[in-house]
Amino acid sequence: MTTQREIALLRLAAQWLAGPGAPSVGEAVRRLGAMQGQDYPGAVTSVALRTASRSRADVVAALDDGTIVRSWPMRGTLHVLAAEDLPWMLDLLGHRALSGLARRWGQLGLTEAEAERAREIVTAALAGGVRMRRSDLLAAIEAGGVATTGQRGYHLLWFVAQTGTLCLGPTDDSGEQLFVLLDDWVRAPRLLARDEALAELARRFFLGHGPATVQDLARWAGIPLGAARTGLAAARDGLEVLDVDGVEHLLDPATPDRLAACRAEAEGLFLLPGFDEFVLGYRHRTTILAPEFADRIVPGNNGMFRPTVVLGGRVVGTWQWTGRGANRAVTATPFTSFPKKVAALIGSTADRLP
Repeated sequence: MTTQREIALLRLAAQWLAGPGAPSVGEAVRRLGAMQGQDYPGAVTSVALRTASRSRADVVAALDDGTIVRSWPMRGTLHVLAAEDLPWMLDLLGHRALSGLARRWGQLGLTEAEAERAREIVTAALAGGVRMRRSDLLAAIEAGGVATTGQRGYHLLWFVAQTGTLCLGPTDDSGEQLFVLLDDWVRAPRLLARDEALAELARRFFLGHGPATVQDLARWAGIPLGAARTGLAAARDGLEVLDVDGVEHLLDPATPDRLAACRAEAEGLFLLPGFDEFVLGYRHRTTILAPEFADRIVPGNNGMFRPTVVLGGRVVGTWQWTGRGANRAVTATPFTSFPKKVAALIGSTADRLP
């Protein structure tokens, strides 16, 4: 039997937040399969926290050279993932995100013909390795006769990316990510049959997120529970099983030893960006967050997750930067109160964030 607190600490070790980080950005991202990417600056920090260098510049360099990409591989949500994994994840998972389009497109007055016309415009505009800012790409779509007003522009770009034509690639001098054609940017795509893809999805999820349940996998990937079980059945031989309150959890067999080597660190203080996988990568958050404080990290359940203060594997507060330049300071808000020693460490911990 394993306690919920131990599960939280094991997850910190499995996600490479505690202990030595990954030798490279690509290995950090591949470890988790895919990482939440809604907030670009926060996503860069989340990846950097899991690397040995803890360098934002290394993460941006990996985006710029095509080692990793940012796109919508599953649940219709932006993620960061290894470039070679994007095509097979889209093939396996993308269609489910498209299944509920009719109602929203009806509200926007958007038609399938317009979406396909937008694809033609985007393909022509980016042909030959061209890279474009979002605003310029939307202007090209508008000039081609498809309106991009309101939320139409976002939905058109999302649809073209979700269906395998587009992805976000390198950054420009201002730090904005540029759109590129997926086939131009992903130069060595992996091609997996459905059952092989389900097995790979399960293996990567449990190695990078475990201990976790098959229900966690289904929620994370946005797939039916039956499909998650199919993937797990194929990946099970490479995983260890823990019983947690009578519920089967699966993990990398190396994770317990990893935690043993970094337990003091895992039991310490972490400041995580909003949308970090440690918080969002599971079906339920009760292992790391008391239910009565759930609305503190996502007020009004509005989908905007605040950066979190984690102590001993539990989310105990939120934090934010205030001011700029020399006047920048971290402000942390506890759910109840921070121990004095912890309160004193928050500033120095923030200063070391990538």
